Amino acid sequence: MCIPLWTLVIFLFYFQISHIVMKLNYAILLIGLLFVMSPSVFSQKNKFEEIKIKTSSQCGMCKERIEEALAFEAGIKSSDLDLETQIITVIYKPQKTNPDKIKKAISKIGYDADDVLADEKAYSKLPDCCKKPGDPDRTEHK
Repeated sequence: MCIPLWTLVIFLFYFQISHIVMKLNYAILLIGLLFVMSPSVFSQKNKFEEIKIKTSSQCGMCKERIEEALAFEAGIKSSDLDLETQIITVIYKPQKTNPDKIKKAISKIGYDADDVLADEKAYSKLPDCCKKPGDPDRTEHK
């Protein structure tokens, strides 16, 4: 049985095209994977973390002082001090700062930050209403 030449040519042409289409499918699949993966890669650069730190804050002046000082620290997006619990919630970029640096920054303002005690020089400059309970220099707001 003899196969006509034109049938063989069509078969080879179809084989070449299907081979090209298969390569294109692989290329499209790879490009699709890159698009799917790329947002997760980029989002890690903008990823923020949250930390809660117990402070020795006493009043609204303390809240303003701490939040304003942390606003100028590198990598800190926001901070919010709850005066009732004395806990500050800080949103930060882990690529730019870390919990130890944040606690040290709070300490340099004159307040305790978890286990990091307030810087003595900064603490002595705090208004009397911002001093810790039990401090003889502490006064209450009127």
